[in-house]
Amino acid sequence: MTKAIGIDAGGTLTKLAYLNDQHEIQLKHFPSNDLPAILDWIQQQEDIEEIGLTGGRTGQIKAMLDSDKSIHYIVEFEATLKGVRYQLAKEDHQFEKSIITNVGTGTSIHYMDDTEHKRVGGTGVGGGTLIGLAALTTGIKDYKEILQLAKDGNRQDIDLLVEEIFQGIETPVELKPSLTASNFGKVGIKESAKYESADILATVQGLVGEVITTLSIQLAEQMDVEHIIYIGTTLDQNDKLREIIADYTILKKKTPVFLEDHGFSGAIGALMNIMD
Repeated sequence: MTKAIGIDAGGTLTKLAYLNDQHEIQLKHFPSNDLPAILDWIQQQEDIEEIGLTGGRTGQIKAMLDSDKSIHYIVEFEATLKGVRYQLAKEDHQFEKSIITNVGTGTSIHYMDDTEHKRVGGTGVGGGTLIGLAALTTGIKDYKEILQLAKDGNRQDIDLLVEEIFQGIETPVELKPSLTASNFGKVGIKESAKYESADILATVQGLVGEVITTLSIQLAEQMDVEHIIYIGTTLDQNDKLREIIADYTILKKKTPVFLEDHGFSGAIGALMNIMD
């Protein structure tokens, strides 16, 4: 039975990690705006004695919990990296240092090696940007619908490519012709046109993925790192975004790593904080 759980109360999702009778980690998530559902599930686990908490909505979760529970708070990026270390060992990844890019509502980027970890950068571009721009440009707010349409969309009539900038002359050797020169760049220089929602959403997806990856690569270069570990719930069931990120990371001669339960690193770290 569950005696300890780790909770990562994020801006969009609240993630839970706990051990079953076989001491295997189990994972669940709830919308962060559905606090009653989260509390109801916790109350059903009558044997919970200790709760590890992290994330931006920790205060809201803590305020609903019974006072007889032992609460262990851990700073969000420390919980995330503790979870990542556990996941790397479990999946048998072996490298001395890495960049950790956590794609949530926004994106936070960290450096980690065997002895230290630190936050080295971040951007407000993330899953919140994807949903927000999708809603503004197409009126579609449902995340699953956004992902499905984006997967089938085409960016060629909206994005401006490097080869289209250097028309009739040789492209600089350091630039691949098919790279994006300007996200949404064709829209402002073409006659008014009607764009399909799928194409717009694919372009939004491309913008988000390329901004996140570009910043991650720059920081990897700065820290002399080969491996970039991409985690976060925005990558869940989002094959297209992972493809954009992986392709661009490889193009820039870095190695992308996607963990199996990449959306739950914070919750796992909050649980590990209790178990240590």
